[in-house]
Amino acid sequence: MKNQITKRPHCRSPPILDFCSPQKFKKSEEIKLKNYKASDYATNKKAKGIVYRFADVTVEITLEIYLSENPGKTENDFIELKTLSDSIYLEQDRKEYRETWKNISLHGLDETEVCAVPSPENELIDQFEQAAKQKRQRDLAKQAMGTLTEVQRRRYLLYHVNGLTMREIADIEGTKHQSVVECLQAAEKKIKYFLKNS
Repeated sequence: MKNQITKRPHCRSPPILDFCSPQKFKKSEEIKLKNYKASDYATNKKAKGIVYRFADVTVEITLEIYLSENPGKTENDFIELKTLSDSIYLEQDRKEYRETWKNISLHGLDETEVCAVPSPENELIDQFEQAAKQKRQRDLAKQAMGTLTEVQRRRYLLYHVNGLTMREIADIEGTKHQSVVECLQAAEKKIKYFLKNS
C-alpha cells in the first residue's frame, strides 16, 4: 500500500507522509540549520536530508534517521521523497514570490527618497533656485548677444531662433552664402569666448 500524503496546518513544509509523525520527529535529532533565514526551498535543497520547519523548530531528517525509523524503506524511497519535497518547496517559493515580489518592507521606509514626498519648504526653495538660475542664464545670453555686431546678431537670430538656413539668409540679405557662413562662425566664436570667460 502506498503512503498517503497529509497536510499539517501547523507545519510550513512539504506534506508529511503518514509514516512520519511529529512524535517520530521528537525521537530524531533536532538540527539547527545555519541558513535559517533562507527560503524553504534553498534550505531544503542545500541540506542532505529533508527539512521540515515547524513554528518553533526546524528538523532535518537524514537518510540514516529515515532508514532507522522506516525499516521497510530503501535509499531510493528516501531519494524519491527528497525530490518530492524539493519540488513542493520550489512550488511554494515561486508562489510566494509571485504574490509578494512588489511588497516593500516598512522598516526604513521613511529614509528612502523614492517613497518620500519633498517638503513644501524644499519645493519652494527649489523653485526659487530654478528661477534665479534661469534669470542668470537670460542675463548671460543678453550680455553675450551684446558682444556681437548688428549684422552678426541679426544673422545669428535668423539662423538659431527663426530656423532659416544659411542659404536662405544669404538670399534675403542679397549677399554670398560664404559671407553668412563666416559671419555665423565669428558670432559663435565670440559667444563661446564670452561664456568661457564669464
